[in-house]
Amino acid sequence: MENAIMVAAALIGAGLTMGLAAIGAGIGDGAVTGKAIESMTRQPEMSGKIMTNMFISIGLIESMPIIATVIAIVFVFTDIVAGKL
Repeated sequence: MENAIMVAAALIGAGLTMGLAAIGAGIGDGAVTGKAIESMTRQPEMSGKIMTNMFISIGLIESMPIIATVIAIVFVFTDIVAGKL
């Protein structure tokens, strides 16, 4: 019975990790893109540099859900879930 609780906790933790990271990345991407478009309309001559910085920022923001997915995979495939604890 204790093993089942640990397995359930690991799976719930993995789901929460991935879900919250995806929500955070979506909010961050939206904020960065919105501000970049706003600044490109104010300064059209700087649009190339702004777009480059936007893509770098989005790449860094998107690394968060990738790392969270790796952590979730570690949660799921640990010895707890495999029943070897």
